[in-house]
Parts: sequence; structure tokens; C-alpha cells
Amino acid sequence: MYINDEQLKTFLTDSGLVSAKKFDAIAKKAEKKKTSVSDMLVSEGELSEDDLRRSHAYVLGIPFINLANMKPDLNTLALIPEPIARRNNIVAFRQDADELEVAMLNTDDLAAIDFVKKKTRLKILPRLTDSASMKHMLRQYQKSLRDELGDIIARESKTLEKFGNANADANEQDLRKLAEGVPAIRILDSLLRHAIVQNASDIHIEPRENNLLVRYRIDGILHDAMTLPKNASSSIIARVKVLSNLRLDEKRLPQDGRFRMETDGDRVSFRVSILPTYHGEKAVMRLLREDVSGFTLESLGFHGEALERAHEATRKKTGLILVTGPTGSGKSTTLYTILDILNTPDVNISTVEDPIEYQMPRINQTQVRADIGFTFATGLRSLVRQDPDIIMVGEIRDKETASLAINAALTGHLVLSTLHTNSAAGAIPRLVDMGVEPFLLASVLQVVVGQRLVRTLCKEKDTIKLSANQLHSLEKNADMGAVLKTLKEDSIVSSKATWKSIEVAKEKPSDECKSGFSGRRGIQEVLRVSEAIRQLILSGAPTEKIEEQARKEGMLTMLEDGIYKSVNGSTSLSEVLRVVSE
Repeated sequence: MYINDEQLKTFLTDSGLVSAKKFDAIAKKAEKKKTSVSDMLVSEGELSEDDLRRSHAYVLGIPFINLANMKPDLNTLALIPEPIARRNNIVAFRQDADELEVAMLNTDDLAAIDFVKKKTRLKILPRLTDSASMKHMLRQYQKSLRDELGDIIARESKTLEKFGNANADANEQDLRKLAEGVPAIRILDSLLRHAIVQNASDIHIEPRENNLLVRYRIDGILHDAMTLPKNASSSIIARVKVLSNLRLDEKRLPQDGRFRMETDGDRVSFRVSILPTYHGEKAVMRLLREDVSGFTLESLGFHGEALERAHEATRKKTGLILVTGPTGSGKSTTLYTILDILNTPDVNISTVEDPIEYQMPRINQTQVRADIGFTFATGLRSLVRQDPDIIMVGEIRDKETASLAINAALTGHLVLSTLHTNSAAGAIPRLVDMGVEPFLLASVLQVVVGQRLVRTLCKEKDTIKLSANQLHSLEKNADMGAVLKTLKEDSIVSSKATWKSIEVAKEKPSDECKSGFSGRRGIQEVLRVSEAIRQLILSGAPTEKIEEQARKEGMLTMLEDGIYKSVNGSTSLSEVLRVVSE
């Protein structure tokens, strides 16, 4: 919110909140530090953020409202999806005919206002509020959804009781009747919507001896979500199978499928895996948000030298770009983000994937079908005859796919792919072990990105200083000098800082953010294939030698990048150590 300093000074001095002398002193500090007087008033402790908002509201003539004890109409609250509300601190609290009043912490967030206007087709009336009111209103989302889920499950589970344990031996016709019945539809629909709102990446529906356990993976950690009666198992699994076009009467073999749903403007695909277990069939659903536009390498966690190296590789017309890491480390998201950067009208981009995780406009995406002999290798052979400029291969799994990818890069294409290795340097010996000739690999490989995902801290966080023992322990596996140098270059710490004076971030659990974490971000290492590394590839050097040379050339390892991000407040050091040591 832009506000004239003289107007603010007049109001603050007239109301007795800040003296004229103090205001002038802070204004001089703000000018020196090239920041606003408003921000300086808060950082100096003269005003709280909420006091400043009230002052701005008064000067600008915007209504200020207190919602800390309000019980909102849940239908009105639901007009703004919870992820949007949390991300932009905007909630709907009152609707009157064609007008909607929304409470905000920043009424200058025009993008959020525009989104709500387009979604609701109502006239939006912004109101300023305080942090306590916003926290109270955001808590209502979870409360309303839990209440709704509890009511639906309690009501519909009773209906399912009449089927008893006979479900286990039901034929296909009976199972289809169960799957298309109201109880199964309502329960599964509620579970899916709840998972989307919670920003879960996976849903696990696990049969046990006496009940059915539902778990969500949120920010990489599995959480128990709810327990359902055992007799709900057959109908819910049958419902999942119907949505995924799987065989209802097949209970002895694993099955894989896919379905899609749209809720609150979010298009989400569910990748389904059904596996027979001792107590029945277990279903795991991976949630894939279909719209990935708007991601940038910076938003994924790339910064500094690593960011520049990644962008440099995307400017090449030929060569091979690899993203490595274990399952669930965000490799696909990084690849799709690079594709989004490369996706311009003057290039032809084709992919062969298993599965197609995100659908992207202007990109020709092909799904692997191993059951009919359509593999990565056969798909890649066909792609090179489609006049592509850029090729993305979902994963290099074998010698044939690796050789074809290398040959495509040699014949004038930019090739992107993933590989399962623990580090960026480890990708090179892995490809050589697959049978790729070192001289071919050395000539086409441009850059290798190794990455993991760490949970990001909530807005409220603590900080601690590293003890001598902690610092000594980190120095065994990380170049703390290189990390400190990067922190200084990026102005995260002062030029005179030492590890004795630097603080690292730590989670601070609260009612609003129970674990202290919300969301995930990458920690990366970006290995650029320099002339020295090409010589190491040609000589068959092991992973350790390649990584040693890359670090000499300025590469931060994933651990070092994690330490950097624990200092800049993105994540905690304990979270980094948990992920890197896994």
C-alpha cells in the first residue's frame, strides 16, 4: 500500500503512537537503508505490523475489520479455495447480492483480488484485517472440512454395514453396484477433495485386520488422516477401480490406472496403483497438478551459480541435460519447468514419458505402453523422425534408451532426461556402466542436476547458532568455507560474518502451522561438464574424482546448498540432514 510519509507522520503523531522526533529519526534511517519508513517503523519495534495496517487503513480510508471471533458462513468462506486464501492472506467473510467482502493483510495484492473476482463473478470489496483475524478465518477451512468429512463418513459408513464382509467374495456386477452407490461416491469424493486442499502428494488407502486406514503424504511425510470401517474397503477400492478403468474382478494381480477430477478450478490427475496385500487390496494415488505454468527455476530453489549454470544449459541448441535423484525428489517438476522455459513458438518439442505427469500446451507428449511393446527406446526412435528440436525422455533405464538419447544429442537435438542416482557426479559412471561410450558421453553431456526435496519453514520460525560440535560435524562432509563465501556473495550475511556469529533457521510449531513446516523446495547441486571434467570422463574416473573437480569449479553439493538455505530461512538444518542422509 503506497502511503505518503507526511500523512502517516501526521496520523501517528496526532494519535500519540510515535513522537515526531522519533518518526524523523526513523525516516533518516530508512533513507540510508533504502527502505520504506513503514517497514523501518516495524523493524525498529515502534509499531507492530497490525498497528501499521490499522494506521494505513485510517489514512487511506479503507475499512478495517476484526474477525477474530467471527463464525463465517462456510459457503461464503468456500468461495475462495483454501490454498489461495493461505498463500495470499485473503478470505471471503460476507456476501450481499452481487458484492463480496474480502479481508486481506495487503489490499495492494491486485492479482489475488482479480482471481477472486474472475472466480466468483462478484464485485469485490477489500477490507484490511489483522494477523489474529486472518489466522482465525484460515482455521475455519480445516474445521469445516473435518466436520463435513466426519458427517459424510459416519453417515455413509452405516449404509455400507449391510454389505458386511460378503464384499470380499462379491462378483463384478455386485462390485460395480457398490462402486456406483452413493456411499462409495461420497466417501471417496470427500477423501480426494480433502487431500487436494491439504496439498497432499499421495493418498494411501490401506486395509488392516479390523479397519481401513487412510494416510496422506504431505510435504514428503506420511500422516494418518482417518480410519474407516473395514466393511467400507471393497466399495471404496471398487470405486477407485471404476474411476481408473481397471478390472473390478481382478484381486490377485497389481493394476495401474489413472483418472482426473476438477475442483475449485484445480485440475488434478490421480495416478493409481492397486496392490494385493494380506488383508485386502491397497490403493495408492499420486496427485499430479496438471497446470505447472508459472514455475521458475528460482521458485524451485535454484540460485546463484547453480541457477546460471542451469539457464546456460537451456540456451544450448544440442546436448544432454540430466536431472538425477531418487523417486519423489522433484525430478519431473524440474524437467517440466525447463521445458516451460524452452517452450517457445519457434521450436518443436516432443516427449516420451511414463506416465505423462503434466499436460503442457504446444508440447507433443507420448505415453509409454510397455504392455504392447511401446517402450522408451521405441518411442525415442520414432521421435527423432518427427523433426524435433528438443526431446524429453522421461527416464533413462537401460542401455538402449541411453544410447538412443546420446545419439539424438549428437545429431543436433537438445535432449532432457532423468536418471536414478544419489548425486550429480554419480550419473556419469552410471551411464558408462549402462554401456555408453565415454567419448560419446563427454561430447554431449552439458549439465547434471542432482536434487532432493526439503520441507520449507512456515512464516513463524526460530533461529539458533551452531555449536562447535555441530560445526565440526558439518565440516567433515561439507565445505563450510564455500557456503560462507556464497552467503556473502548473495548478501545473505554481512561481509564480516563468521560461522560463530551466523544463525540458522529452526522450525517453530504453532496452532496455525502444527509441524513448523509448510510446502517443499529443492536443494540442488548443478554439475557443469567443463573441459577438465570431460577429461575425467574419458579417463574413466570414479564418482569421487568427478565430484572433487566439480567442487573445485564452484559447485555446491546438495548438503552445502541445504546449509545455505537453512541460513537464509527457507528450511531447517535438521530437515536438510534428514533428507541428505536418507
